[in-house]
Amino acid sequence: MARIVGYIAASLDGFIADHNESLDWLTERTDLDLGEHHYDLFINHIRTVVMGRNTYDWLARQPMDWPYAAQRCIVVTSRPIPGPTGKIEVRNDIDALVAELRALDDGDVWMVGGGQLQMAFMERGALDEIEVFVISHLLGGGVPLFPPTGFSRNLRLLSAKPLGAGCARLHYSFE
Repeated sequence: MARIVGYIAASLDGFIADHNESLDWLTERTDLDLGEHHYDLFINHIRTVVMGRNTYDWLARQPMDWPYAAQRCIVVTSRPIPGPTGKIEVRNDIDALVAELRALDDGDVWMVGGGQLQMAFMERGALDEIEVFVISHLLGGGVPLFPPTGFSRNLRLLSAKPLGAGCARLHYSFE
C-alpha cells in the first residue's frame, strides 16, 4: 500500500506563496541547508505526484521543463486541460482517487503544491505524513499553507529539526 505524503515549505506566518503567487521569497534564499531532507533526495522516493488544478496551472506557466517527467502525474480537476504540459492523468473524484492511490505498491505518493487538495485528503484521513519546512521569512499575506475549512485533528510530531539559519523542518504523522 502506498504512503501518501506532503512535503511543503511555508513562511513563518503560514503562506506558501506571496500575493502574486511567487516563490521568489523561497527560491532566492542562500541560507537553507536541507541536507538529507533536500528535495532532490525526497523526489527519488516518489513514484506518483498528485496536484490540484491551481498547482498544475501555475507549473504550466513556468518557463521550465515539466518537473515530473519521471513520475506518474495526476491532476485533480473537473475542467478539461487542453494541450497539457507534460504527461498527466486527470481525475475528478477524490474518494475514488484515494482508493486508487492506496492500491499502488510502487512507491510513495506526493501531494504537490498548495494546501487545498492536501486538506481534502486530510479530511478523508488519506494523508499519512507531512513535512513542513518553515522558512524564516514573513510574507504578510498570500496563499495560505492550508485553507480554513474548520477541519481539526491532532497530529503526532515525529521530528523537529533546524536546517541552517533559515529553516526548520517539522515532520508529522496523521496516525
